[in-house]
Amino acid sequence: MITVEGVTKRYGDVVAVDDVSFAVERGEVVGFLGPNGAGKSTTMKMITGTLQPDRGSVRFEGVPIGDDLAGAKRRVGYLPEANPLYDELLVAEYLEYVAELRGLSPADTRSGVADAVDETDLGEVFYRPIGECSKGYRQRVGLAAAILHRPEVLVLDEPTEGLDPNQRVEIRRLVGSLGRERTVLLSTHVMQEVEATCSRLVILRRGRLAAEGGVEELIFNRSAGARYHVQAVGEGIAEALSGLAGVTGHSAEERAGRMHVRLDVADGSELRPDIFAMARDRGWTLWELHREQASLEQLFRSLTADEEEDQP
Repeated sequence: MITVEGVTKRYGDVVAVDDVSFAVERGEVVGFLGPNGAGKSTTMKMITGTLQPDRGSVRFEGVPIGDDLAGAKRRVGYLPEANPLYDELLVAEYLEYVAELRGLSPADTRSGVADAVDETDLGEVFYRPIGECSKGYRQRVGLAAAILHRPEVLVLDEPTEGLDPNQRVEIRRLVGSLGRERTVLLSTHVMQEVEATCSRLVILRRGRLAAEGGVEELIFNRSAGARYHVQAVGEGIAEALSGLAGVTGHSAEERAGRMHVRLDVADGSELRPDIFAMARDRGWTLWELHREQASLEQLFRSLTADEEEDQP
């Protein structure tokens, strides 16, 4: 559906996006991740046709969007991070205004607005001034404006920014629903949203592609280490466990008569059978043994940690 081929974008001497390539299949919901300043918003603007790349191309179904920019923009719905709205307008007036800017006919305006309001559940505030709407409803208005012309592609830049936890859950549910019939590219810093809604990831670092692939595949293949938590009662627990093959670091603390030990393993080795055997042979009482599962947040940090440290 979308092919990004070697796109580069500069702002003066600053290279915001540097030779980035990836593809998004029809019907996928793709998480677009990276630290602040990694080039996410610039890349998304090139996909929507708002910016043109200095080098490379963006293609829809093999056709460069520059060959028919107006037609390409009709196929895309875009919710920018700022979500610009006119507070003095009613929700109904604003959506009709967006439809007019999109060049929709009166009949298409009526049906498009009605469907968008239904999908985003805006009926309660349809005749309310936007300035009187909560942040959650304002985001819904932005989403309704992005889909009322029935786009095939939906590009969402930080759609839950500034929302409270309940509002985040609602917008997350809404994005998942919108993705059932559209190709969605979602930029966010909230890992729970990515895990809940996205099937694939594109991760940028310093304007370049750091990783691309399925969520579970990337977490599994890129998670080089593991961490174990052990609670036990006995003699010499911390010393013995820290000496296991593959352990690169550990911490130990005694609480309520039990030794709590954390083990870090660089190569992701499976140590649970060895720990069970050691507890049996040494007569320890093993209260807990837990291996932390690799997470998307750990993957993200492993790919971008040094860049985050450079942020002011």
